[in-house]
Amino acid sequence: MSDLQEKAARLYAIANEIATCKKCPLCNSRTRTVPGAGPANAEIMFIGEAPGFHEDQQGLPFVGRSGQYLNQLLASVGLSRKDVFIGNVVKCRPPDNRDPEQAELDACKDYLDRQIAVINPRVIITLGRFSMARYFPGARITQAHGHPRQVDGRLCFPMYHPAAVLRNPNLGPEMQADMKKVMQAIQEMKAGGQPPEQQGSEEPPEPPVQLSLF
Repeated sequence: MSDLQEKAARLYAIANEIATCKKCPLCNSRTRTVPGAGPANAEIMFIGEAPGFHEDQQGLPFVGRSGQYLNQLLASVGLSRKDVFIGNVVKCRPPDNRDPEQAELDACKDYLDRQIAVINPRVIITLGRFSMARYFPGARITQAHGHPRQVDGRLCFPMYHPAAVLRNPNLGPEMQADMKKVMQAIQEMKAGGQPPEQQGSEEPPEPPVQLSLF
């Protein structure tokens, strides 16, 4: 078995665990679990917040309007979904697309941690405040977006959630600029240079808000 096949098998096993998970009450309201999708050796991993209606129906991440925008964003830098792994901090849809609760985030944390360990991406892009909080605790997304930080040997890059751009198109140029920064950082790493490090003072905590149009 090749290294890629082994990685894929490990991700498949995690997805099977998620499919039968009963660690929190979301198991009672979900239609399908949404473990994530993408190549097991992806250099870039997107982490969103929680599945919405369409994700819950299909069992795939970012397949609604936010997913369409994400597809366009990827295409703008020469990528497609087959090049990246996409997941969420919560693997089941919260009822009525409400914010994930802490117990639900805690229940899914081990699954996401293990997925990251298997894929071992060069870059993790967080989409929205909940996923950003894993690597930028207490930060404000309006200040932190576009400013990467090295965490456990990976470049963690916070970005707005696509739904935020759909609600406020004025954020579009910032989102596109942030994506270009990601690609520039990856090229620097491949060339043997040091990726940029976030600079700036700590920001007071800002309560995370789920951004969804589903």
